[in-house]
Amino acid sequence: MIKKMFSYLVPIKIFEKKSARSKAIEVTWANGELVLDSENTNYSYGSLQRILRYGLKNIGFEKITSMKHILLLGVAGGSVIKTLVDEIKYKGKITGVEIDPEMIQVANKYFKLNKIKQLEVIIDDAFEFVLKTNKKYDLIIIDVFEDTTMPNFLFESFFSNRVCGLLKNNGFVLFNTMILDEKHNIRNQKYVSEINYNQHTVKMLPRIEEHNELIIIEKLA
Repeated sequence: MIKKMFSYLVPIKIFEKKSARSKAIEVTWANGELVLDSENTNYSYGSLQRILRYGLKNIGFEKITSMKHILLLGVAGGSVIKTLVDEIKYKGKITGVEIDPEMIQVANKYFKLNKIKQLEVIIDDAFEFVLKTNKKYDLIIIDVFEDTTMPNFLFESFFSNRVCGLLKNNGFVLFNTMILDEKHNIRNQKYVSEINYNQHTVKMLPRIEEHNELIIIEKLA
């Protein structure tokens, strides 16, 4: 409790671990809440939770509560899962895919992710999982980072077509991207231009954080 109170004055790191996938995993008290960070960026809670909450709000909380199955590519500490369950009161199934088992260990210990009964966590590469799964989802959230780097496959048309193919009719993709330079702006514009507009609607949301841009895709009935 004392650390939580002092964190309003200065961040207080309570855990740090080296990770082969994420360089470092850090748990910090900041402004009265626990946040999960990598070496150079916020991974869960804090600003990232605000960003993804903003994206979910644009889809519509009422729509989300009626969904049956949500897929999350990139779990980290699970802040978007907490938003879905605690704030939106989503009752359906959540499948989370995370490549870093050490990240899940930390999420379970500090953020009680393993207490969420409707959540199934699968340790796998997001690309491999998307290729293998034959299920259909109402919402696919893409939040895949290795520190400040986003894997190139996320922006390839093969992957985006496969992801869109896993959507139910009127299903959504919520894609969180990081923008650090003009090349990333061009990359995002190219990604959006390659979506099949005969089958989907696409919008890029106004940024609420300088370096994050959300893309929402809806599959038409």
